[in-house]
Amino acid sequence: MKEIILIKNGELALKGLNRSTFEDVLIKNMRRRLSAIGEFDIKKSQSTITIEPKSEDINMQQAVEILSKVFGIAGLSRAAAAQKDMDDILKVAQTYLKDLLLEAQTFKVEAKRSDKKFPLKSPQICNEVGGYLLSKYPHLKVDVHNPQLTVNIEIRDNYAYVRGNQLKGAGGMPVGTSGRAALLVSGGIDSPVAGWMMSKRGVSLTAIHFASPPYTSQRAEQKVIELLQKVSEYSGRITTYIVPFTEIQEQIKANCPEELFTIIMRRFMMRVSEMIARQDNCGALITGESLAQVASQTLNAIGCTDAVCTMPTLRPLIGMDKNEIVDISRKIDTFDISIQPYEDCCTIFTPKHPKTRPTLEYVEQGEEKLDIDALVQRAFDEKRILTVG
Repeated sequence: MKEIILIKNGELALKGLNRSTFEDVLIKNMRRRLSAIGEFDIKKSQSTITIEPKSEDINMQQAVEILSKVFGIAGLSRAAAAQKDMDDILKVAQTYLKDLLLEAQTFKVEAKRSDKKFPLKSPQICNEVGGYLLSKYPHLKVDVHNPQLTVNIEIRDNYAYVRGNQLKGAGGMPVGTSGRAALLVSGGIDSPVAGWMMSKRGVSLTAIHFASPPYTSQRAEQKVIELLQKVSEYSGRITTYIVPFTEIQEQIKANCPEELFTIIMRRFMMRVSEMIARQDNCGALITGESLAQVASQTLNAIGCTDAVCTMPTLRPLIGMDKNEIVDISRKIDTFDISIQPYEDCCTIFTPKHPKTRPTLEYVEQGEEKLDIDALVQRAFDEKRILTVG
Protein backbone atom coordinates (compact mmCIF):
# COMPACT_ATOMS: atom_id res chain seq x y z
CA MET A 1 0.00 0.00 0.00
CA LYS A 2 1.40 3.36 -1.04
CA GLU A 3 1.61 5.81 1.86
CA ILE A 4 2.20 9.55 1.64
CA ILE A 5 1.99 12.64 3.83
CA LEU A 6 -0.51 15.36 2.93
CA ILE A 7 0.42 18.94 3.84
CA LYS A 8 -2.10 21.78 4.17
CA ASN A 9 -0.36 25.15 3.97
CA GLY A 10 -3.09 27.38 5.40
CA GLU A 11 -2.00 31.02 5.51
CA LEU A 12 -0.02 30.73 2.27
CA ALA A 13 -3.28 30.44 0.36
CA LEU A 14 -3.83 34.16 1.05
CA LYS A 15 -0.65 35.24 -0.75
CA GLY A 16 -2.24 35.63 -4.17
CA LEU A 17 0.24 35.95 -7.02
CA ASN A 18 3.17 35.44 -4.62
CA ARG A 19 1.82 32.17 -3.30
CA SER A 20 4.06 29.91 -5.40
CA THR A 21 7.16 31.71 -4.13
CA PHE A 22 6.17 31.03 -0.51
CA GLU A 23 5.31 27.41 -1.34
CA ASP A 24 8.69 26.90 -3.01
CA VAL A 25 10.46 28.08 0.15
CA LEU A 26 8.28 25.80 2.27
CA ILE A 27 9.12 22.82 0.06
CA LYS A 28 12.83 23.67 0.25
CA ASN A 29 12.62 23.82 4.05
CA MET A 30 10.74 20.51 4.25
CA ARG A 31 13.18 18.78 1.93
CA ARG A 32 16.15 20.01 3.97
CA ARG A 33 14.64 18.89 7.27
CA LEU A 34 13.56 15.49 5.93
CA SER A 35 16.98 14.79 4.39
CA ALA A 36 18.12 13.50 7.79
CA ILE A 37 15.91 10.41 7.43
CA GLY A 38 15.81 9.81 3.67
CA GLU A 39 14.75 11.10 0.26
CA PHE A 40 11.22 12.19 -0.56
CA ASP A 41 9.35 13.22 -3.68
CA ILE A 42 7.53 16.48 -2.87
CA LYS A 43 4.85 17.90 -5.17
CA LYS A 44 2.36 20.73 -4.83
CA SER A 45 -1.19 20.71 -6.12
CA GLN A 46 -3.78 23.40 -5.34
CA SER A 47 -3.77 23.98 -1.56
CA THR A 48 -2.13 20.64 -0.78
CA ILE A 49 1.46 19.40 -0.92
CA THR A 50 2.10 15.66 -1.18
CA ILE A 51 5.23 14.05 0.25
CA GLU A 52 6.07 10.54 -0.91
CA PRO A 53 9.05 8.52 0.42
CA LYS A 54 11.42 7.18 -2.22
CA SER A 55 12.13 4.01 -0.25
CA GLU A 56 9.95 1.71 1.82
CA ASP A 57 12.24 1.66 4.88
CA ILE A 58 11.66 5.33 5.75
CA ASN A 59 9.98 5.88 9.12
CA MET A 60 6.84 7.81 8.22
CA GLN A 61 5.96 8.63 11.83
CA GLN A 62 9.39 10.20 12.27
CA ALA A 63 8.79 12.21 9.10
CA VAL A 64 5.49 13.49 10.53
CA GLU A 65 7.21 14.50 13.76
CA ILE A 66 9.85 16.46 11.83
CA LEU A 67 7.26 18.17 9.63
CA SER A 68 5.09 19.11 12.62
CA LYS A 69 7.83 21.63 13.55
CA VAL A 70 8.20 23.20 10.10
CA PHE A 71 6.70 26.68 9.99
CA GLY A 72 4.28 27.30 7.13
CA ILE A 73 2.35 24.03 7.62
CA ALA A 74 -1.19 24.44 8.94
CA GLY A 75 -2.05 20.74 9.04
CA LEU A 76 -0.62 17.38 8.02
CA SER A 77 -1.68 13.75 7.84
CA ARG A 78 -0.40 10.36 6.88
CA ALA A 79 -2.56 9.01 4.06
CA ALA A 80 -2.87 5.95 1.84
CA ALA A 81 -3.22 6.23 -1.93
CA ALA A 82 -6.07 4.16 -3.39
CA GLN A 83 -7.07 3.65 -6.99
CA LYS A 84 -9.87 5.91 -8.15
CA ASP A 85 -12.67 3.37 -7.91
CA MET A 86 -14.96 2.76 -4.98
CA ASP A 87 -14.01 -0.89 -4.43
CA ASP A 88 -10.36 0.00 -3.85
CA ILE A 89 -11.26 3.06 -1.77
CA LEU A 90 -13.43 0.92 0.52
CA LYS A 91 -10.75 -1.74 0.85
CA VAL A 92 -8.02 0.78 1.65
CA ALA A 93 -10.22 2.65 4.17
CA GLN A 94 -10.98 -0.61 6.00
CA THR A 95 -7.37 -1.83 6.20
CA TYR A 96 -5.32 1.39 6.42
CA LEU A 97 -7.47 2.93 9.15
CA LYS A 98 -8.08 -0.34 11.02
CA ASP A 99 -6.31 0.62 14.27
CA LEU A 100 -7.99 4.03 14.39
CA LEU A 101 -11.39 2.54 13.64
CA LEU A 102 -11.01 -0.08 16.39
CA GLU A 103 -10.02 2.59 18.94
CA ALA A 104 -12.84 5.00 18.08
CA GLN A 105 -16.42 4.80 19.26
CA THR A 106 -17.81 7.47 16.96
CA PHE A 107 -16.86 8.59 13.44
CA LYS A 108 -17.96 10.43 10.35
CA VAL A 109 -16.81 10.52 6.74
CA GLU A 110 -15.86 13.63 4.80
CA ALA A 111 -15.11 13.62 1.09
CA LYS A 112 -13.54 16.11 -1.28
CA ARG A 113 -13.79 15.55 -5.02
CA SER A 114 -11.17 17.67 -6.78
CA ASP A 115 -11.50 15.46 -9.88
CA LYS A 116 -15.02 16.27 -11.03
CA LYS A 117 -14.90 13.36 -13.52
CA PHE A 118 -15.19 10.89 -10.66
CA PRO A 119 -18.66 9.35 -11.04
CA LEU A 120 -19.85 9.83 -7.44
CA LYS A 121 -20.36 13.19 -5.80
CA SER A 122 -18.99 13.94 -2.34
CA PRO A 123 -22.21 13.09 -0.37
CA GLN A 124 -22.46 9.78 -2.24
CA ILE A 125 -18.85 8.93 -1.43
CA CYS A 126 -19.52 9.66 2.24
CA ASN A 127 -22.60 7.42 2.27
CA GLU A 128 -20.80 4.54 0.56
CA VAL A 129 -17.72 4.66 2.77
CA GLY A 130 -19.70 5.27 5.99
CA GLY A 131 -22.08 2.38 5.35
CA TYR A 132 -19.24 0.02 4.44
CA LEU A 133 -17.20 0.85 7.57
CA LEU A 134 -20.27 0.42 9.79
CA SER A 135 -20.74 -3.08 8.35
CA LYS A 136 -17.11 -3.98 9.07
CA TYR A 137 -16.87 -2.30 12.48
CA PRO A 138 -20.31 -2.69 14.11
CA HIS A 139 -19.17 -1.08 17.39
CA LEU A 140 -18.96 2.30 15.64
CA LYS A 141 -21.64 4.97 15.71
CA VAL A 142 -21.97 7.95 13.42
CA ASP A 143 -21.54 11.39 15.00
CA VAL A 144 -21.43 14.19 12.46
CA HIS A 145 -20.94 16.94 15.07
CA ASN A 146 -18.17 15.74 17.39
CA PRO A 147 -16.71 12.43 16.15
CA GLN A 148 -13.63 10.83 17.68
CA LEU A 149 -12.45 9.95 14.16
CA THR A 150 -13.03 11.69 10.87
CA VAL A 151 -12.37 9.50 7.83
CA ASN A 152 -11.29 11.74 4.96
CA ILE A 153 -11.48 10.76 1.31
CA GLU A 154 -9.86 13.09 -1.23
CA ILE A 155 -10.36 12.33 -4.93
CA ARG A 156 -7.47 13.92 -6.80
CA ASP A 157 -5.91 13.70 -10.28
CA ASN A 158 -4.08 10.38 -9.95
CA TYR A 159 -5.25 8.79 -6.70
CA ALA A 160 -7.90 8.80 -4.03
CA TYR A 161 -6.28 9.58 -0.70
CA VAL A 162 -7.62 8.00 2.48
CA ARG A 163 -6.66 9.45 5.85
CA GLY A 164 -7.79 9.89 9.44
CA ASN A 165 -7.82 13.03 11.56
CA GLN A 166 -5.58 15.86 10.43
CA LEU A 167 -2.77 16.81 12.81
CA LYS A 168 -2.18 20.45 13.61
CA GLY A 169 0.98 21.90 12.09
CA ALA A 170 3.29 24.60 13.44
CA GLY A 171 1.49 27.29 11.40
CA GLY A 172 3.05 30.61 10.56
CA MET A 173 5.13 31.43 7.49
CA PRO A 174 8.00 29.45 5.93
CA VAL A 175 11.34 30.43 7.46
CA GLY A 176 13.25 32.61 5.04
CA THR A 177 10.29 34.42 3.52
CA SER A 178 10.52 37.42 5.89
CA GLY A 179 14.23 38.12 5.82
CA ARG A 180 16.85 37.59 8.52
CA ALA A 181 17.20 39.06 12.00
CA ALA A 182 19.71 38.74 14.84
CA LEU A 183 18.45 37.34 18.14
CA LEU A 184 20.16 38.49 21.34
CA VAL A 185 19.98 35.27 23.31
CA SER A 186 20.74 34.76 26.99
CA GLY A 187 20.26 31.62 29.02
CA GLY A 188 16.88 32.73 30.32
CA ILE A 189 13.31 31.85 29.46
CA ASP A 190 12.40 34.84 27.29
CA SER A 191 14.89 35.12 24.43
CA PRO A 192 14.46 31.58 23.01
CA VAL A 193 10.70 32.17 22.95
CA ALA A 194 11.23 35.51 21.15
CA GLY A 195 13.37 33.77 18.53
CA TRP A 196 10.79 31.04 18.04
CA MET A 197 8.00 33.60 17.62
CA MET A 198 9.84 35.60 14.97
CA SER A 199 10.90 32.43 13.19
CA LYS A 200 7.22 31.50 13.05
CA ARG A 201 6.64 34.69 11.05
CA GLY A 202 9.17 33.57 8.45
CA VAL A 203 12.34 35.20 9.85
CA SER A 204 15.65 33.36 9.52
CA LEU A 205 17.69 33.62 12.71
CA THR A 206 21.21 34.67 13.51
CA ALA A 207 21.96 34.36 17.24
CA ILE A 208 24.26 36.52 19.39
CA HIS A 209 25.30 35.52 22.90
CA PHE A 210 27.45 37.59 25.26
CA ALA A 211 29.79 35.61 27.52
CA SER A 212 31.77 36.99 30.46
CA PRO A 213 34.37 34.48 31.61
CA PRO A 214 35.40 33.92 34.36
CA TYR A 215 32.16 35.38 35.74
CA THR A 216 30.16 33.07 33.49
CA SER A 217 31.09 29.43 32.97
CA GLN A 218 31.50 27.24 29.92
CA ARG A 219 28.39 25.40 31.11
CA ALA A 220 26.40 28.64 30.80
CA GLU A 221 27.48 28.90 27.16
CA GLN A 222 26.57 25.26 26.55
CA LYS A 223 23.17 25.96 28.04
CA VAL A 224 22.57 28.64 25.39
CA ILE A 225 23.65 26.25 22.63
CA GLU A 226 21.16 23.68 23.94
CA LEU A 227 18.40 26.31 23.91
CA LEU A 228 19.22 27.28 20.34
CA GLN A 229 19.23 23.62 19.37
CA LYS A 230 15.60 23.39 20.52
CA VAL A 231 14.68 26.56 18.60
CA SER A 232 16.48 25.26 15.50
CA GLU A 233 14.09 22.30 15.38
CA TYR A 234 11.58 24.89 14.16
CA SER A 235 13.79 27.56 12.58
CA GLY A 236 16.45 25.45 10.89
CA ARG A 237 20.17 26.13 11.24
CA ILE A 238 21.17 29.14 13.34
CA THR A 239 24.48 30.91 12.80
CA THR A 240 25.60 31.80 16.32
CA TYR A 241 28.12 34.38 17.50
CA ILE A 242 29.69 34.21 20.95
CA VAL A 243 30.87 37.69 21.95
CA PRO A 244 33.38 38.28 24.81
CA PHE A 245 31.85 40.80 27.20
CA THR A 246 34.08 40.69 30.28
CA GLU A 247 36.15 43.79 29.48
CA ILE A 248 33.07 45.87 28.73
CA GLN A 249 31.37 44.89 31.97
CA GLU A 250 34.48 45.55 34.05
CA GLN A 251 34.88 48.96 32.44
CA ILE A 252 31.23 49.78 33.15
CA LYS A 253 31.65 48.74 36.78
CA ALA A 254 34.79 50.86 37.18
CA ASN A 255 33.59 54.01 35.43
CA CYS A 256 29.78 54.28 35.45
CA PRO A 257 27.09 54.98 38.08
CA GLU A 258 25.95 51.70 39.61
CA GLU A 259 22.26 52.44 39.05
CA LEU A 260 22.96 52.55 35.28
CA PHE A 261 25.00 49.34 35.02
CA THR A 262 22.26 47.30 33.34
CA ILE A 263 21.12 49.98 30.90
CA ILE A 264 24.66 50.84 29.79
CA MET A 265 25.46 47.14 29.46
CA ARG A 266 22.44 46.64 27.21
CA ARG A 267 23.41 49.66 25.12
CA PHE A 268 26.78 48.01 24.47
CA MET A 269 25.07 44.77 23.56
CA MET A 270 22.93 46.59 21.03
CA ARG A 271 25.94 48.36 19.51
CA VAL A 272 27.90 45.15 19.04
CA SER A 273 24.84 43.23 17.88
CA GLU A 274 24.04 45.79 15.22
CA MET A 275 27.56 45.48 13.81
CA ILE A 276 27.23 41.68 13.68
CA ALA A 277 23.72 41.89 12.27
CA ARG A 278 24.79 44.13 9.39
CA GLN A 279 27.73 41.85 8.64
CA ASP A 280 25.32 38.88 8.53
CA ASN A 281 22.80 40.67 6.26
CA CYS A 282 20.14 40.99 8.97
CA GLY A 283 17.40 43.58 8.74
CA ALA A 284 16.59 43.81 12.44
CA LEU A 285 17.52 42.79 15.97
CA ILE A 286 15.30 40.60 18.18
CA THR A 287 15.17 40.74 21.98
CA GLY A 288 13.10 38.94 24.60
CA GLU A 289 12.05 42.06 26.47
CA SER A 290 8.59 42.25 28.05
CA LEU A 291 7.40 45.68 29.13
CA ALA A 292 7.86 46.33 32.88
CA GLN A 293 9.06 42.81 33.62
CA VAL A 294 12.36 44.11 35.07
CA ALA A 295 13.92 47.52 35.67
CA SER A 296 15.73 47.59 32.31
CA GLN A 297 12.46 46.97 30.45
CA THR A 298 10.53 50.13 31.33
CA LEU A 299 9.59 52.48 28.51
CA ASN A 300 12.31 54.93 29.57
CA ALA A 301 14.97 52.22 29.72
CA ILE A 302 13.96 50.71 26.38
CA GLY A 303 14.09 54.17 24.80
CA CYS A 304 17.63 54.70 26.11
CA THR A 305 18.65 51.28 24.84
CA ASP A 306 17.23 51.82 21.36
CA ALA A 307 18.92 55.20 21.02
CA VAL A 308 22.26 53.58 20.12
CA CYS A 309 20.84 51.67 17.10
CA THR A 310 19.64 52.67 13.67
CA MET A 311 18.42 49.13 12.93
CA PRO A 312 14.88 48.27 14.11
CA THR A 313 14.50 46.08 17.18
CA LEU A 314 11.71 43.50 17.21
CA ARG A 315 10.25 42.61 20.62
CA PRO A 316 7.61 39.90 20.10
CA LEU A 317 7.09 39.41 23.86
CA ILE A 318 6.61 43.08 24.68
CA GLY A 319 2.93 42.78 25.72
CA MET A 320 3.06 39.29 27.25
CA ASP A 321 3.18 38.37 30.93
CA LYS A 322 5.56 35.79 32.35
CA ASN A 323 2.99 33.01 32.50
CA GLU A 324 2.24 33.38 28.78
CA ILE A 325 5.95 33.27 27.97
CA VAL A 326 6.50 30.22 30.19
CA ASP A 327 3.61 28.41 28.49
CA ILE A 328 5.30 28.83 25.10
CA SER A 329 8.69 27.81 26.50
CA ARG A 330 7.15 24.57 27.76
CA LYS A 331 5.50 24.02 24.38
CA ILE A 332 8.82 24.31 22.51
CA ASP A 333 10.70 22.37 25.21
CA THR A 334 13.10 25.13 26.28
CA PHE A 335 11.77 25.78 29.79
CA ASP A 336 13.66 23.03 31.63
CA ILE A 337 16.92 24.11 30.01
CA SER A 338 16.31 27.79 30.75
CA ILE A 339 15.88 27.22 34.49
CA GLN A 340 19.17 25.38 34.88
CA PRO A 341 21.28 27.30 37.46
CA TYR A 342 24.01 28.64 35.18
CA GLU A 343 24.24 32.44 35.23
CA ASP A 344 24.54 34.53 32.09
CA CYS A 345 26.25 37.91 31.84
CA CYS A 346 22.96 39.76 32.38
CA THR A 347 22.72 38.52 35.96
CA ILE A 348 26.20 39.57 37.13
CA PHE A 349 27.09 43.15 38.12
CA THR A 350 23.37 43.76 38.71
CA PRO A 351 22.86 47.04 40.61
CA LYS A 352 21.08 46.94 43.96
CA HIS A 353 18.85 49.86 42.99
CA PRO A 354 18.63 50.15 39.19
CA LYS A 355 17.38 53.34 37.60
CA THR A 356 13.89 52.61 36.23
CA ARG A 357 13.18 55.99 34.62
CA PRO A 358 16.47 57.13 33.17
CA THR A 359 16.77 60.00 30.72
CA LEU A 360 18.92 59.63 27.65
CA GLU A 361 21.00 62.64 28.67
CA TYR A 362 21.76 61.09 32.09
CA VAL A 363 22.71 57.73 30.54
CA GLU A 364 25.00 59.37 27.97
CA GLN A 365 26.68 61.32 30.77
CA GLY A 366 27.15 58.03 32.62
CA GLU A 367 29.10 56.64 29.65
CA GLU A 368 31.44 59.62 29.20
CA LYS A 369 34.46 57.94 30.82
CA LEU A 370 34.28 54.93 28.50
CA ASP A 371 36.08 54.52 25.18
CA ILE A 372 32.93 53.20 23.57
CA ASP A 373 34.18 52.74 20.00
CA ALA A 374 37.31 50.84 21.07
CA LEU A 375 35.40 48.55 23.44
CA VAL A 376 32.76 47.75 20.84
CA GLN A 377 35.33 47.10 18.12
CA ARG A 378 37.38 44.72 20.29
CA ALA A 379 34.28 42.74 21.26
CA PHE A 380 33.27 42.55 17.60
CA ASP A 381 36.74 41.46 16.47
CA GLU A 382 37.07 38.76 19.14
CA LYS A 383 33.70 37.07 18.57
CA ARG A 384 33.53 33.37 17.84
CA ILE A 385 31.17 31.75 15.36
CA LEU A 386 29.45 28.38 15.36
CA THR A 387 26.43 26.76 13.73
CA VAL A 388 23.55 25.25 15.70
CA GLY A 389 21.05 22.82 14.20
